[in-house]
Amino acid sequence: MQRDVFREYDIRGIWERDIDKEFCFLLGRAFGIYLKENLKKPSGIISIGYDARLSSKDILKSLSDGLSCENIDIINIGLVPTPVQYFSLFNLDIDGGIMITASHNPKEYNGFKLSLKKETLFGAEIQRIADIMEKLGSACDIRAGRVKQADVLSEYKKFMLDQFGYLKDYNSKPKIALDGGNGTAGFVGYDIFKELGYEVEGLFIEPDGNFPNHHPDPTVEKNLTDLRRVIKEKNIDVGIGYDGDGDRIGVVLKDGSILWGDQLLLLFAQHIAKKRTDVKVVADVKCSDVIFQKMKECGAKPIMYKTGHSLIKSKMKQEGAILAGEMSGHIFIGDRYFGYDDAIYVSLRLVEILTTEGIDLVQWKESLPKVYNTPEIRIDCPDEKKTQVITKIKSYLNRNKDKIGILEINTIDGVRFKTDYGWGLVRASNTQPALVMRFEASSEEKLKELKDKIINTVKGFINE
Repeated sequence: MQRDVFREYDIRGIWERDIDKEFCFLLGRAFGIYLKENLKKPSGIISIGYDARLSSKDILKSLSDGLSCENIDIINIGLVPTPVQYFSLFNLDIDGGIMITASHNPKEYNGFKLSLKKETLFGAEIQRIADIMEKLGSACDIRAGRVKQADVLSEYKKFMLDQFGYLKDYNSKPKIALDGGNGTAGFVGYDIFKELGYEVEGLFIEPDGNFPNHHPDPTVEKNLTDLRRVIKEKNIDVGIGYDGDGDRIGVVLKDGSILWGDQLLLLFAQHIAKKRTDVKVVADVKCSDVIFQKMKECGAKPIMYKTGHSLIKSKMKQEGAILAGEMSGHIFIGDRYFGYDDAIYVSLRLVEILTTEGIDLVQWKESLPKVYNTPEIRIDCPDEKKTQVITKIKSYLNRNKDKIGILEINTIDGVRFKTDYGWGLVRASNTQPALVMRFEASSEEKLKELKDKIINTVKGFINE
């Protein structure tokens, strides 16, 4: 068994190299044992959903056999986006769940997102399941008849139509382009928008585990090319892209520009703050300084926290926040919803704002203070060196505070430093042997100067 497939937020690897049928069987047993230990009872019941990947049904069979060995009943909710599997945790009387998915990874990958009761597992809990799994043998009494079917997807659609059904009465509605990337969310979002009376141009909404048109990751700009083309050709008001399993969103405006994840988070914060007080918003360390400033201006209370959808979700609960998000397009809404990352629900809330308020998103984006920033920059760094390099860069920044003009250093996740002209971030990736960096400044010249100085310093520490 390869321990490195047990990651910070989920379990993920290449099918038939890292993950095979025996792995899935043993994982089913290990999760069953973990579930019973935490529930303090001899049996349990969970839901399982799966994405469009070619290996998903084989995985489901082996995983179910392992769970059955441990006296765990299974409700198979079928091919669904991850948010529908999360929805089942609230909709069904169950003890937890598993989503079979590798999200936006290439097609040869697959994996698992695990939940106990209504909470997704991460960090030490995933490692605990790996510990259990390492000690297991393959022999086990597989009991038949432990798998039931449930149409949770229809319940999910009904929930959305009940909440947003009033939008049918609006005569003036924005035209939408929806790119499903051949993942599991496109056909669901498309059906809901059509039912609400919207004119929707659907791109690649049929699930296809080969992902034949483009990689299902809407936060990478090249994957939005088709969406931009259709927006221009058909005079579309807003373009929406879902990732492979529907928990991340990308948004393209009518002028072809991108509304990034932190900007979308700000839009929701401003909207919700008009109607509620004490709006706490958790935002990850990669978000722009502008976003934190503008949130304060609208009366919201921003909280900067570590990157990672499970970590953000946990912090959101701890702080009693009703909104959270990441640059990566994970948006969590607890206002009128359950607080997990659901790109379909997020797209409905976005279109609701456009419909009811008539806001021009291009003008709204242009009204934000002008800054220059980099995308996420990844530099290879061996896992065993990552902590050491982060420690050295912290020390370097503290020693050179006056020289660089540093006003503040935040070490919540790696190191994020603020100057009077911008900010920078260096953190260890939780999913790859790499360091992640991002920079922002008031001018292109300042941005280049800051970025080059820190990247060269980091590379020097890596090569020592």
